[in-house]
This record gives sequence, C-alpha cells and structure tokens, in this order.
Amino acid sequence: MKLGCFFQIALCFLFSLVIAVSSVVDLSCNKYAGASSSDGITRWLGLRYAAPPLDELRFMPPEDPPCTSGVQVANAHGPYCLGMNDPANASSEDCLFLDVYAPTNITVFAKLPVYFFIQGGGFNTNANPDFDGGGLIAASGHRIIVVTLNYRVGPFGFLTDGDAITPNIGLLDQRKALEWVHDYISLFGGDPNHVVLGGASAGAGSISIHLTAYNAKDSHLFQAAAAESVSFATVLTVEESQYQFDNLAIQLGCAGTGPLACIKSKTAAEIQAANVNIPYEGAASAPLYMWSPVIDDDMITDYPYDSFAKGKFIKVPLIVGDDTNEGTVFTPQTTSTIGQSDSFLKSQFPFLNLDQLGRINALYPNPNTTCPSSGCYWRQVANAYGDMRYTCPGTFISSAMANYGKAGSYSYRYNVEDPAQVAAGYGVPHTVELNAIWGPQNVGPRGSPPASYYPGGVNAAVIPVIQAYWTSFIRSFDPNKYRHPGSAKWEEWSPQRQDRLLFGTGGNTTMELVDQTTKTRCQYFASIGADVKQ
Repeated sequence: MKLGCFFQIALCFLFSLVIAVSSVVDLSCNKYAGASSSDGITRWLGLRYAAPPLDELRFMPPEDPPCTSGVQVANAHGPYCLGMNDPANASSEDCLFLDVYAPTNITVFAKLPVYFFIQGGGFNTNANPDFDGGGLIAASGHRIIVVTLNYRVGPFGFLTDGDAITPNIGLLDQRKALEWVHDYISLFGGDPNHVVLGGASAGAGSISIHLTAYNAKDSHLFQAAAAESVSFATVLTVEESQYQFDNLAIQLGCAGTGPLACIKSKTAAEIQAANVNIPYEGAASAPLYMWSPVIDDDMITDYPYDSFAKGKFIKVPLIVGDDTNEGTVFTPQTTSTIGQSDSFLKSQFPFLNLDQLGRINALYPNPNTTCPSSGCYWRQVANAYGDMRYTCPGTFISSAMANYGKAGSYSYRYNVEDPAQVAAGYGVPHTVELNAIWGPQNVGPRGSPPASYYPGGVNAAVIPVIQAYWTSFIRSFDPNKYRHPGSAKWEEWSPQRQDRLLFGTGGNTTMELVDQTTKTRCQYFASIGADVKQ
C-alpha cells in the first residue's frame, strides 16, 4: 500500500471517530448521556423538551427547558402526564419529556429519517406512553430514528377560560416537541428536514390538526404523516367550552372573583379529585372524553371536515387507516334498545338532531336478531359510532389529500383477527395494529398486546409485513419501496375507486374497494360533519 493511501485511510478513520454520535449529546443548554444496548440502538430517555409546567407555568404554553450543569443520565422515561382517573401520585404534572431512539453506529452527518410518534388517549390521558422504538429501527435495517413524547391532557392541557388561559396547550406541547426535534435531532444523527409524523387515535387526530393548523401554514416541521384511526370528536369554540372551566371552578370551591388564581393554587391531587366528566350542554350523560381541542381562531380556525373539504391543509405524503371494528371498545355492551343507542351517540355528539339520529338509525339497522335481550344493540351502536368518529373521517382525509395534493395518499383497513378479541365480541378493535407496527414487546406499560402477536402466535406473521410498509414510508415517503417480500403493492387512494390495503390474519395483504354501504354512510357523515361540529 502506498504511504499516501495509508495516511488517507487513517485520517478518514480518525475523522469518523470525531464526528460519530456519542452517547453523551450536548444540546448546549443540557447534556444527556444515553444508553447503548446489544441490539445496536442507543436510547436517550426522559429528555426535557420544555420547562416543568408547574406553579405559574400551569395552564401556560410550554417554555424552553431550564439549563442544567453537568451530564444528566437519560436512562429512564419521564413521568407521563396526569390524565382522567390517574391518581396524582401515579404520574405527574412535570411530564414534558421525550425519548429518542437511534442506531448506535452512526455519525452526526447520517441524516436519518425521523419518525415522531404522538400517542393517543382522547386528549384526556396519555394512553401510549413509553413506546420503545427499537423494533421499528431494527425493521428499517437501522436506518431511521424514532422520537416519542408525553404532552399535557385533560384540564392541564385543554382547560380554557376565554381570557387568561391560552387554548389547546396540549397541542402546543406537541408543537414544542416538534420544534425541539427541528433544532436538535441532527445531533443524534437525524434529518430535521425528513420528519414523518405518526400517531394513533387522538394522536392521529392531532396529526389532522397539525396539517390544518394556523390556516395550513407550513412551518416545515414535518414532511409526511402516518395516522392510525383519525378521531373527529365534537369541536367546541372557546366560548362554548366555558362551562367546563366553570364546573371545575365550582368543584374546587373557586366560585367568585379570581377563579383562575384559585384553581392554580390547588394541588394536583385536589384538581384530580375534581376532574370528572360532565355532559355537554344539552346532552343527558357525560361523553367518553370531555376535554378536547377547541376552535381558538389561531391554531384551529375551522371544523376538521370543513378544513379538509376546502383544501386548507398542508399537502404531504400520507397514510391513513382504521380497524374493522373501531367502535366496539367504546360503546356500552349493555346497549339494549335503539333509544339507548341514540342516547349514547347524542352524549358524544350533542349537536345531533332528531332527524339526523333517525337517518343514522336507518343507515345502521341492528344486525342482532336476539332482541329484546340485554346488549342486543351493542354492535349496532358500535358500528355507527366507529364509522362516525374514526372510519369515515379517515377516508375523507384520504380523498382530500388525493384531490388537493400532489403527494401520495394511502389508505388501509386492518382486519387481523385475534381469537380472544373475536370471542369477546370486539372483532378487530380500535388501534390494535399498534402491537404489530411497534412489536408487542415495545408498546409500553399501558399496552396490553394480545397473545396472538407474540412469537409463535397466529398474528406474529403480520409484524414484519406492516413494519416494512411503515419503515419504507418513513424512509422514502413510499410504503412500497422497501416492502416485505410477497406483500401486496399498496396502491394510492383514489377518491373515485376508494381502494385501500387490507391487512388480513396471517400476514396476508391485498387491495380492496370500500363497499357501497360504507361509502353511503360516510357520505352522510361528511354531509353533516360541520353541522354537528366535527
């Protein structure tokens, strides 16, 4: 070997050592020491992306985290945020943390694609904390970075008084974390200009909001999105949500002058004790999720259906899909009459009128022939609620993106049956595909993966298939480029054909057309979407 070549090789080796990502990452203000493991992944857990939202920062937009001297050991998840029915000592108000998962042997110039996952929970709880990105990184061939976060929920994230409290603080937390990624992810080997939003349920609903936020102003914080079970709930204005603030003040003994100062003086435990769902005005019973984003004429300026119908959203490559039986885990199994079915729907969507409820009843005849009997209307109301809140918003967004955007729009239906869930009557329930996308061992302390997804189970075969689609999309904005051998080509959604990918039991995949019955139902829900404030 020539001497010059030897020195070139040595120089390149030394240079690579200098620029390799260290387990100790210096963010200027804070230094964090992550932990590398034998799976070739380094995990930085519990990184502050915002200041603790305590004392005077309670109910305030997120601020920059405080600076700390020395190196902080980042080997434990931060507490998840206090939600409905959470004991105050089980989680914390001090919860604005994120986790970063990255391949170990990369350089700061790797510019790997970033998957930024927003957990669900109906904006009332952190339902999917502490997901581990290791399974997705391994499935990508160690070619992506994964970021997860906690954000404020319930009254801590969505209380507003129309005056001193900025609305939609929980969404501003998500935005703050995205800005953190834009500023710092390159230090972990990530590309701030290649960020793919991910999310399930309220996390997917959050994606729909970030697509439409600030009248669809593109701040270039993300370049694509993959949304599982987009949720279109009732969206109130700031003024319409005032009763929620008033009720919390009454429950806390804060009626009179200065109610906000009084509420802020209470402990987290006192607020949690008073944090109960109450009915929407005009509804007979409380909704499943009372605290929600509101129209504030800033971040949110219109109802979701209208925003997407008018093309007021950021045009990016997009995956949107749902499970076959979205409503079964939410609706009362004791529903025994059409009156009870309508009462449940009215409690979730209080602006439904009698004519609209009658039309929904006609569109959803009861499939159960055992009436009268206890629970014989469960699947009827589950079908109606699942379509109204999840399935139909998903296909509507897919069509809007295909109609207005130049980017790819992809839709799916997840129909992978778990024997125990089917036997219990749930069918293929809400967001069950999270267990396959992440791997059942990676879905955190609040996850409860069906046994069929573990090695040797009947549904283990779907995991490499769906992970290949997802990581291909994260890497290239195209789910087909690196798809699993033998899996179906995922065709783009056509509003006319309405063709989507069907995930079946055993890892089988094929394209299917949305059936005419579902099309008719979804057309009706779209026609009344803005009227019922979706």
